[in-house]
Amino acid sequence: MISRSLLQFCLMLLFTSKISCLDCNRIYVLQTRVNSKSLEHLEKMGGNFPFQCLNERTAFKPRDILKIRLSQQEYAKEAIQQILQELFHIFNNNLTQAAWNETSIKEFQNGLHQQIEKLGTCLSAEMEKEITYPGKENLLLTSLKLKRYFQTINDFLKEKQYSQCAWEIIRAEISRCFLMLNILTKGLQN
Repeated sequence: MISRSLLQFCLMLLFTSKISCLDCNRIYVLQTRVNSKSLEHLEKMGGNFPFQCLNERTAFKPRDILKIRLSQQEYAKEAIQQILQELFHIFNNNLTQAAWNETSIKEFQNGLHQQIEKLGTCLSAEMEKEITYPGKENLLLTSLKLKRYFQTINDFLKEKQYSQCAWEIIRAEISRCFLMLNILTKGLQN
């Protein structure tokens, strides 16, 4: 009886790992959909950019983040996951003054969370296989640039006391960030 239960458990593990691998092979398609849906939710959240917020100054350097190029597919996955985690963190902080559509915010957050989980599963499976790629220092440099970029966004929100205009500026900036995600996602296509 124990051996039969053990056999069923092993078969279940084998089956779920096979499904997980299939999802990882389709990560390009899944991530492209998430990027598109996330942009839709960002747009639905607040509608048009408020006129009164046009005079706000920002210190973002989106050109720096758009320069990131990762040659290895796995490093692109890690960078995408880090970007999604940073976005998730930003959009789970002090949204009280953002006069946005609550449903779109929740859908945006849920989409980010689900994709972070999927990428994490894929990356964990690859780590278990001990797949390594050359150029790890390029990934570390990219990670530092991403941390600095998102820290600038967090600092801006704090400095502006999470005002409605600050959130609107961040919403516009995050739309630009999804351009970066689209570039990295194209690197996953194989």
